[in-house]
Amino acid sequence: MASLRCRRDPCGVICLILTYFSVFYADYVVIQYVLIPTYSGSVWCTLHGSVFNLILLLLLACHSKAVFSDPGMVPLPDTAIDFSDLRSQSSRMNERGCEGWTVCSRCETYRPPRAHHCRVCQRCIRRMDHHCPWINNCVGELNQKYFIQFLFYTGMASLYSMVLVVSAWVWRIRNERGGDAEKDGEETPSKHLIVAHYIILLVESVLFGVFVMVIFYDQLVSIITDETPIEQMRNRLMIKDRGSSSSSASSSSSQLPHHPSHTRKPKLALLREVFGRGSIFCWLLPLHSSPPSVGGITYSALPDYDV
Repeated sequence: MASLRCRRDPCGVICLILTYFSVFYADYVVIQYVLIPTYSGSVWCTLHGSVFNLILLLLLACHSKAVFSDPGMVPLPDTAIDFSDLRSQSSRMNERGCEGWTVCSRCETYRPPRAHHCRVCQRCIRRMDHHCPWINNCVGELNQKYFIQFLFYTGMASLYSMVLVVSAWVWRIRNERGGDAEKDGEETPSKHLIVAHYIILLVESVLFGVFVMVIFYDQLVSIITDETPIEQMRNRLMIKDRGSSSSSASSSSSQLPHHPSHTRKPKLALLREVFGRGSIFCWLLPLHSSPPSVGGITYSALPDYDV
């Protein structure tokens, strides 16, 4: 129910429709205009068709999981909370082990460390990465795995379709050079249609392939460095503000170490927090994995504060 709040975004709905249309169009062109004319009567037609449709099936499964999964919305309190004496409680918060918890003035609730407010979802998201219109949902702590898998299979499908289209195009050029001059007049309209489909699919594959691979790389870097794009931007602004405020001070003050808001972990442990603690091969499947907070912080709508 929480993830349905994002469905009101018209940009997200348009991107969802465009995503599914692009996937089904690519499947139609590959089967109807690439595999059947090129590999008709060969085992390669069945093989390439099965592999390509398997990739698309995994792509759609990961996309659906990313769309309909809860990204990690912070639950709202059942009753209204009084924040009037919040500043006087700050010392007691740190003493009771609640350091890192903040207050969202929009949600009017306490949010755990590394949670941020999404203006599209109108809720705070745990370890929010960004709001993605292509899944019409936020990318957060609980669905980042499915989003990265969706990017991976989209890149694979784009690369595979480009290879198939180029090979089919080369095959057609060789056949045209080989003869069949008497069929040129009959095949001219259909040949133009096939070439148009080839060009459209190539442009679609290149655009989506480059786009998702850049985001895929950015996602992996954010996981390994244990910093979301929001946290990276915040840290840059803090460093810039610190540098401007200490411009009149000595050079030693500008080299103060940056204290991160969370403890860095090994890279493999960070990857397992997102993709699960099972086999690495299971990371490629849209399977449910244990939440990253298991054995750590227990998130609730209200921490142990005196309010």
